[in-house]
Amino acid sequence: MNERSLSVEEFNELLQKWSGQTIRIIKHELDDLDRVVMELKDISYSTNTRRSDQYEAMHTLLLNGTGVTETVASNTQPLPDSTYEIPLEDSTLYQFDNQRFSLLTDRGTYTIEVASENYLP
Repeated sequence: MNERSLSVEEFNELLQKWSGQTIRIIKHELDDLDRVVMELKDISYSTNTRRSDQYEAMHTLLLNGTGVTETVASNTQPLPDSTYEIPLEDSTLYQFDNQRFSLLTDRGTYTIEVASENYLP
């Protein structure tokens, strides 16, 4: 499928429709690969105008819900917090292929999709 670029407003509008569904978030930053499965309750954003350095994101996407982290050994561990944070930058690219979102940042790539398997208790 072809990915199409979205504005942040279009991204938010489409992602809001996934509230109440079980989603998978795949984060690939440098050599780090994380996979999370979450029952998405709601979506919000925060703004940090008092950043101590440029590494801290000014804007953050907050995916709120309960979930687990998938480990390398195909085990799961509960998320330590009920919010999964994705740092957003002015240069973030938002893409959607009708099945999954891709957020491309200077730090890495985040993929958000509806989970095909349910790892949640």
